[in-house]
Amino acid sequence: MSSSQRVDRAWSLRAKLIGQLIAVVAVVSLLICLVTELALRSSLMSQLEDQLVSVAQRPPPGGPNGTGPPGRRPGGPPPNPLEAPGLGPGTLAALFLRNGTVPFAQRSTDSGGREEVGAEGREKLEQIPIDGQQHRVEVPGFGDYLVRANRTPPGDKLIIGLPVAPVYDTLWTVGLILGGVTLIAILAAAAAGTLIVRRTLRPLRRVAATAGRVAELPLDRGEVALSVRVPDGDTDPRTEVGQVGSALNRMLGHIGNALEARQASETRVRRFVADASHELRTPLAAIRGYAELTRRSLESVPPDVAHAMRRVESESDRMTTLVEDLLLLARLDAGRPLEMIETDLSRIVLDVVSDSRIAGPDHQWRLDLPAEPVLVTGDVARLYQVVVNLLANARAHTPPGSTVTTALRSIADSAVLTVTDDGPGIPADLLPEVFERFARGDDSRSRAAGSTGLGLSIVAAVVAAHHGTVEVSSMPGRTVFTVTLPL
Repeated sequence: MSSSQRVDRAWSLRAKLIGQLIAVVAVVSLLICLVTELALRSSLMSQLEDQLVSVAQRPPPGGPNGTGPPGRRPGGPPPNPLEAPGLGPGTLAALFLRNGTVPFAQRSTDSGGREEVGAEGREKLEQIPIDGQQHRVEVPGFGDYLVRANRTPPGDKLIIGLPVAPVYDTLWTVGLILGGVTLIAILAAAAAGTLIVRRTLRPLRRVAATAGRVAELPLDRGEVALSVRVPDGDTDPRTEVGQVGSALNRMLGHIGNALEARQASETRVRRFVADASHELRTPLAAIRGYAELTRRSLESVPPDVAHAMRRVESESDRMTTLVEDLLLLARLDAGRPLEMIETDLSRIVLDVVSDSRIAGPDHQWRLDLPAEPVLVTGDVARLYQVVVNLLANARAHTPPGSTVTTALRSIADSAVLTVTDDGPGIPADLLPEVFERFARGDDSRSRAAGSTGLGLSIVAAVVAAHHGTVEVSSMPGRTVFTVTLPL
């Protein structure tokens, strides 16, 4: 997964909408600022050019009252345009005579005086052609100027220039103002967008909350009352959120009907299993009784009949165990209360391990108990059956000589029972369903082992009835079943 996908997933819909809104406002504002600056620059430069043309075409002083026809004053130096009234500070004027002399090259100051242009600046000004056009030139010491060269009646070159700096100062000032306004607009758009998006997405959050409540329901087991629905106000088909809410309600209705049908079917199956198991106990007891009676008088029956009766008794015992297991599971599924009393789990583990040493002498049985007894609240018979089934499972599915270690610990507010063996392990494809009913691996299909496939499912059901958990981890050479019960 790329980093862009991770970032995209981490952003909520509200954050994306607000971010996109801010981005749109920012882009539009920047475009407005850019267009405004360009238009303002064009307008200011056009005004500067018009002003330059006006100043360049103004006749220099020399006649009565300070004005007169262009040219030189009789018997005096050439007229200086900077002496004319009405010129702003920073105006530049330079006169280049045909004989190569420069009577003046000056710039007016803010105080009304004049500053001389240096030699380098005069060289640049002298290169300006007389073409009736405006030219940009950088005058050393004075900055950027827009200048125009005219030819006087005597044939001299007169250059008039206006500074470009005021234009840029105006552009900077307007740019800062526009930038501040843009920033305020972006912040205002972010605040307003947050409120608007939050208000707009409120129905979607309610729909998501409904879906979240449904996701927390234990839909995979037991009776489920799926009464959660999206409010009617959020199911308006004219809106996108309403369409989602309406579709979710329809889906929840279908799921609720399916759950009710499943629950009814499971209830009928449990009732059938319980009734069938209960009814089978009587004929099985009769079959065992007659088989045992025949076994007691083996001298009066042929050997083949005696062998057949022994097989009948053995299979009736196996079927009785299966019926009892099914009846226990049916009772646990029905939620029948257990006999919850204070129970010494250490004593149960000690007794079951001792019995296992007798039942499986070809295995190595190890016991690890704490110094103090571990007391839990539970049904003694059912907890005893949990430990018996775990050890019987280890004995049935490990080869002779395997070591089975049973350990009990009190950790925090829980009792933790572990059964560890060094057998071949459980196949990886069987691990997810090892606690399902009638789940058996290839090594456990032998009927000689007496496995019904219900042992671990009974463990899971009894532990769940005690509000505990059971887990398994397995690899070749090490399989661990862990049962956790509240103290």
